[in-house]
Amino acid sequence: MEIYVGSDHRGYLYKDKIIGILAELGYEAKDCGTYEDGNSCDYPKYAYTVASKVAKKKDSRGVLVCMSGIGQTIAANKVKGAYAALCYNAKSAELSRLHNNANVLVLSAKFVKAKDLKNILKVWLSTSFEGGRHQRRLDMIKKIESGKKL
Repeated sequence: MEIYVGSDHRGYLYKDKIIGILAELGYEAKDCGTYEDGNSCDYPKYAYTVASKVAKKKDSRGVLVCMSGIGQTIAANKVKGAYAALCYNAKSAELSRLHNNANVLVLSAKFVKAKDLKNILKVWLSTSFEGGRHQRRLDMIKKIESGKKL
Protein backbone atom coordinates (compact mmCIF):
# COMPACT_ATOMS: atom_id res chain seq x y z
CA MET A 1 0.00 0.00 0.00
CA GLU A 2 1.35 3.41 -0.94
CA ILE A 3 0.90 6.14 1.64
CA TYR A 4 1.20 9.80 0.67
CA VAL A 5 1.97 12.27 3.45
CA GLY A 6 1.68 16.04 3.31
CA SER A 7 1.54 19.04 5.59
CA ASP A 8 1.69 22.78 5.68
CA HIS A 9 4.24 24.68 7.76
CA ARG A 10 2.28 24.12 10.99
CA GLY A 11 2.26 20.34 10.49
CA TYR A 12 5.82 19.98 9.21
CA LEU A 13 7.34 18.50 12.38
CA TYR A 14 4.51 15.98 12.73
CA LYS A 15 4.85 15.04 9.06
CA ASP A 16 8.44 13.98 9.64
CA LYS A 17 7.40 12.03 12.75
CA ILE A 18 4.59 10.34 10.81
CA ILE A 19 6.94 9.30 8.01
CA GLY A 20 9.25 7.78 10.63
CA ILE A 21 6.39 5.97 12.37
CA LEU A 22 5.14 4.59 9.04
CA ALA A 23 8.63 3.24 8.33
CA GLU A 24 8.67 1.57 11.77
CA LEU A 25 5.33 -0.03 10.94
CA GLY A 26 6.71 -1.36 7.65
CA TYR A 27 5.16 1.16 5.25
CA GLU A 28 6.92 3.31 2.70
CA ALA A 29 5.62 6.86 2.84
CA LYS A 30 5.84 9.26 -0.07
CA ASP A 31 6.60 12.78 1.15
CA CYS A 32 4.40 15.28 -0.69
CA GLY A 33 5.68 18.38 1.09
CA THR A 34 6.03 20.93 2.47
CA TYR A 35 9.77 20.38 2.54
CA GLU A 36 10.86 23.16 4.85
CA ASP A 37 10.01 24.21 8.37
CA GLY A 38 9.29 27.77 9.32
CA ASN A 39 8.18 29.25 6.00
CA SER A 40 4.47 29.91 5.76
CA CYS A 41 2.79 28.00 2.95
CA ASP A 42 -0.72 27.34 1.70
CA TYR A 43 -2.25 24.06 2.93
CA PRO A 44 -4.66 23.55 -0.02
CA LYS A 45 -1.69 22.80 -2.29
CA TYR A 46 -0.61 19.85 -0.13
CA ALA A 47 -4.15 18.63 0.49
CA TYR A 48 -4.77 18.61 -3.26
CA THR A 49 -1.50 16.80 -3.99
CA VAL A 50 -2.12 14.03 -1.45
CA ALA A 51 -5.85 13.66 -2.17
CA SER A 52 -5.29 13.53 -5.94
CA LYS A 53 -2.67 10.81 -5.64
CA VAL A 54 -4.90 8.75 -3.33
CA ALA A 55 -7.95 9.18 -5.57
CA LYS A 56 -5.98 7.99 -8.62
CA LYS A 57 -4.23 4.99 -7.05
CA LYS A 58 -6.43 2.16 -5.83
CA ASP A 59 -5.57 0.83 -2.38
CA SER A 60 -3.43 3.83 -1.47
CA ARG A 61 -3.90 6.11 1.51
CA GLY A 62 -2.99 9.62 2.51
CA VAL A 63 -2.12 11.43 5.71
CA LEU A 64 -2.32 15.21 6.05
CA VAL A 65 -1.35 17.50 8.92
CA CYS A 66 -1.94 21.17 9.62
CA MET A 67 -2.54 23.14 12.79
CA SER A 68 -6.21 22.24 13.34
CA GLY A 69 -6.71 19.75 10.51
CA ILE A 70 -9.88 21.52 9.45
CA GLY A 71 -8.55 23.28 6.36
CA GLN A 72 -6.76 20.19 5.08
CA THR A 73 -9.95 18.15 5.50
CA ILE A 74 -12.08 20.64 3.62
CA ALA A 75 -9.57 20.95 0.77
CA ALA A 76 -8.91 17.20 0.43
CA ASN A 77 -12.63 16.42 0.32
CA LYS A 78 -12.99 18.63 -2.78
CA VAL A 79 -11.07 16.00 -4.78
CA LYS A 80 -13.42 13.42 -6.27
CA GLY A 81 -12.56 10.01 -4.87
CA ALA A 82 -10.78 11.35 -1.80
CA TYR A 83 -12.56 10.78 1.50
CA ALA A 84 -10.72 12.66 4.21
CA ALA A 85 -11.51 12.30 7.91
CA LEU A 86 -10.24 14.61 10.62
CA CYS A 87 -9.37 12.40 13.58
CA TYR A 88 -8.18 13.48 17.00
CA ASN A 89 -7.80 10.01 18.54
CA ALA A 90 -7.59 6.29 17.73
CA LYS A 91 -11.34 5.70 18.14
CA SER A 92 -12.28 8.35 15.58
CA ALA A 93 -9.59 6.94 13.25
CA GLU A 94 -11.08 3.46 13.63
CA LEU A 95 -14.61 4.69 12.93
CA SER A 96 -13.45 6.69 9.91
CA ARG A 97 -12.36 3.40 8.34
CA LEU A 98 -15.12 1.10 9.67
CA HIS A 99 -18.06 3.32 8.77
CA ASN A 100 -16.75 5.78 6.19
CA ASN A 101 -13.93 3.97 4.37
CA ALA A 102 -11.81 7.13 4.68
CA ASN A 103 -8.72 7.00 2.49
CA VAL A 104 -7.15 10.20 3.82
CA LEU A 105 -6.42 10.68 7.52
CA VAL A 106 -6.14 14.29 8.65
CA LEU A 107 -4.42 15.11 11.92
CA SER A 108 -4.05 18.26 13.96
CA ALA A 109 -0.61 19.34 15.09
CA LYS A 110 -2.31 21.40 17.82
CA PHE A 111 -4.89 18.95 19.19
CA VAL A 112 -3.24 15.53 18.71
CA LYS A 113 -0.40 14.67 21.07
CA ALA A 114 2.81 13.40 19.46
CA LYS A 115 2.74 10.36 21.76
CA ASP A 116 -0.61 9.32 20.25
CA LEU A 117 0.43 9.45 16.59
CA LYS A 118 1.70 5.88 16.37
CA ASN A 119 -1.45 4.34 17.84
CA ILE A 120 -3.74 6.46 15.67
CA LEU A 121 -1.81 5.47 12.54
CA LYS A 122 -1.71 1.77 13.51
CA VAL A 123 -5.45 1.68 14.12
CA TRP A 124 -6.30 3.62 10.96
CA LEU A 125 -4.07 1.51 8.73
CA SER A 126 -5.20 -1.83 10.16
CA THR A 127 -8.96 -1.19 10.21
CA SER A 128 -11.03 -2.39 7.26
CA PHE A 129 -14.28 -0.97 5.97
CA GLU A 130 -17.28 -2.73 7.52
CA GLY A 131 -19.57 -2.43 4.50
CA GLY A 132 -23.23 -3.34 5.01
CA ARG A 133 -25.42 -0.35 5.81
CA HIS A 134 -22.34 1.86 5.60
CA GLN A 135 -21.89 0.98 1.92
CA ARG A 136 -25.37 2.32 1.18
CA ARG A 137 -24.40 5.59 2.84
CA LEU A 138 -21.13 5.81 0.94
CA ASP A 139 -23.04 5.24 -2.28
CA MET A 140 -25.22 8.21 -1.33
CA ILE A 141 -22.11 10.33 -0.76
CA LYS A 142 -20.78 9.32 -4.18
CA LYS A 143 -24.12 10.31 -5.69
CA ILE A 144 -23.78 13.76 -4.10
CA GLU A 145 -20.20 13.92 -5.34
CA SER A 146 -21.44 13.31 -8.89
CA GLY A 147 -23.92 16.19 -8.62
CA LYS A 148 -27.01 14.01 -8.43
CA LYS A 149 -29.91 14.49 -6.04
CA LEU A 150 -30.57 11.98 -3.31
